[in-house]
Amino acid sequence: MNLPYFYEQNIQQPTHVLSEETAKHCIQVLRMKEGEKLQLTDGAGSLFLAIIIRIDKKNCEIKIEECICYEKPESGNVCIAISLLKNATRLEWFMEKATEIGVAEIIPLICDHTEKQNFRFSRMHNILVAAMLQSKQTWLPKLHQPKKFNEIINEDIDGIKLIAYCDEAEKKSLAEVAVANKNIRMLIGPEGDFSKDEIALAFRQNYIGVTLGKTRLRTETAGIVAACLLCNISMVDNFRL
Repeated sequence: MNLPYFYEQNIQQPTHVLSEETAKHCIQVLRMKEGEKLQLTDGAGSLFLAIIIRIDKKNCEIKIEECICYEKPESGNVCIAISLLKNATRLEWFMEKATEIGVAEIIPLICDHTEKQNFRFSRMHNILVAAMLQSKQTWLPKLHQPKKFNEIINEDIDGIKLIAYCDEAEKKSLAEVAVANKNIRMLIGPEGDFSKDEIALAFRQNYIGVTLGKTRLRTETAGIVAACLLCNISMVDNFRL
């Protein structure tokens, strides 16, 4: 059923008044009428099938006809912590693709070699929402405000902690360390890589150094490679480097 699909927070049942932005899109862009159907998600696993029951110039009221709750996908335990980039467009591209792939959590990182620290949270959040809707998902990745490397590295998490870096030191492949149904946090560094002090600190906090391939990858490319493999762990066994 190819119905218009929207993101709405705090959806009320059995009737709900759409947010101003969603209502404007329904009324002015799609020119929807009373009696037409649409789909909505709250980004927390719920899919709503609804029908428009009242419409005017600015407001649109709907009636919820059905609600389907989806459990988090198997990839719902993957967190990518990735450095902010000098070229914001490249980071936006990563945000979009990581959402489509199924990453559950994204943490923008500020590292020793991070060149640009400006982060437009609202814009990035909107990119995640658009990617979630485009890929017909019901779970929106959790997006954090930027965090400093030292803050992230000292957080106590229950799961597997990985760091990808370019140093020639011996590293493990993802096939050796990734485990399905486990919380996984992957750290991706900036242009210029993590500093030696950051890598040493990560090791002291029980992070495992991993390789993402035989070639040197851009930050955003490394993030996507990690997302693809970790969100599809059954593929990892065939990916040995």
